Amino acid sequence: MATASSVIEVPVSADQVWQLIGGFNALPDWLPLIVKSEANDGGRVRHLETADGGVVVERLQRFDNVARTYSYTIEQSPFPVSAYLATLQVEALTQASAKVTWSGVFTPAAGTTDAAVEELFAGVYGGGLEALRANFPA
Repeated sequence: MATASSVIEVPVSADQVWQLIGGFNALPDWLPLIVKSEANDGGRVRHLETADGGVVVERLQRFDNVARTYSYTIEQSPFPVSAYLATLQVEALTQASAKVTWSGVFTPAAGTTDAAVEELFAGVYGGGLEALRANFPA
């Protein structure tokens, strides 16, 4: 199994960060790569449209509002992976700063290496968290 993760510190409270990113259907609010998200199946499935017109369908697997974390799987995407499970988590560092971790485990598709998909998702997670931090200027 391949893995990727990215961590960033954000200069606001964990509750403020979670208020922005904690909704499973909230990706367009903070992630420029995602221009549209439609919730289905009682809010447990999100149909995402990417800035380049791609479609990604993800299913919520775990949600813990108190721990400020959720995990999801990909049901449909242009990415060369299967058995994808990602987790987004917000932790308080101080009353005025938070640590956000976005991580995933997945199996590369045939013809794709662990290193290639790890680099792909490290870029997605890292770029996504940089975009998140831009919502909270210091």
